[in-house]
Amino acid sequence: MRRFGVAMLVALGLLLVSTAVNAAMERAEKSSIPAYGERVPVGGGALNVSRNGGEGQPIVLLSGLGTAAPGLDFAPLVRELGGFDVIVVEGFGYGYSDMEGPPRTNENISTELHEVLARLQVRQPYVLVGHSIAGFYMLDYANRYQAEVSAVVGIDATIPKPGPESVEEPQPGVNWERALAVTGIVRAVTFLAPGLVDPDGGAYTEDELNRMRLMANWNFGNPAVADEAARIANNAASLRGVTYPGDLPVLAFIADESSDSTAAKVSSAQNLLENVSRHEIVTVAGGHYLHHTESKPMAEKLRAFLGATVGIQDRSLSRTLPSNT
Repeated sequence: MRRFGVAMLVALGLLLVSTAVNAAMERAEKSSIPAYGERVPVGGGALNVSRNGGEGQPIVLLSGLGTAAPGLDFAPLVRELGGFDVIVVEGFGYGYSDMEGPPRTNENISTELHEVLARLQVRQPYVLVGHSIAGFYMLDYANRYQAEVSAVVGIDATIPKPGPESVEEPQPGVNWERALAVTGIVRAVTFLAPGLVDPDGGAYTEDELNRMRLMANWNFGNPAVADEAARIANNAASLRGVTYPGDLPVLAFIADESSDSTAAKVSSAQNLLENVSRHEIVTVAGGHYLHHTESKPMAEKLRAFLGATVGIQDRSLSRTLPSNT
């Protein structure tokens, strides 16, 4: 017991030292590296928005769950969409936005996004492009603000599963992910194995990669993202039976990872979009983060989709794009 007590004291001491060093390094990093984007007041806090300055049709990009730095994560796709007014909105818990916010319900997330776009006076109608869990929020948003959205594009977007089961409200608990970040453990892991957080492909600059690693340390397990993750089942349940407006064009990119899941994802997309008069489901060879490696062919397809005649009825296509890697 005595040896165990000594070992515990040593471990606690090391943990305290690691926590102090991590906090000091984070302060130094944040003070020496200028933030990107513009912080916009919303809902009692502030969201960060990155904009490319294009003068074309506005395209609003929404990231997947836990993406530490959406403004950098979407960089390859933003570059390929030159000419469009591309706007990356970082929600609470993402990028340089506040790390705490209201409960991460579909309604709150949609309301906050709408307020940001209104404050920025983004020209309407705009295109919503969302990755992964943003599929929930685009579906909710397109029904709340139909007149303001001209098209929706999903990047391996999550689709709510049907079902009658009731879902309980999430209960507060220990945020172990945040503890790993605060104590410096996440920093040690990203230093020793940067490949765990680095995106695939070679579409990022070295500066972008370095900043994404740092922001993974800063933002990992923050309260807003922890609450969002805890509410996935609730948000999915609130969207049961909800579909996109029938006259809203929808383009769905599905990641083909050479597994049985591809067919299931395509089937789910077909079921969701069967009432939409103009939609396309496009499978792309690549991982879940398609924009990391396939931004060029995706941007080309997106341009063609937005440029096509909207009045075509009953147009449901399923195609496969060649890999760009």
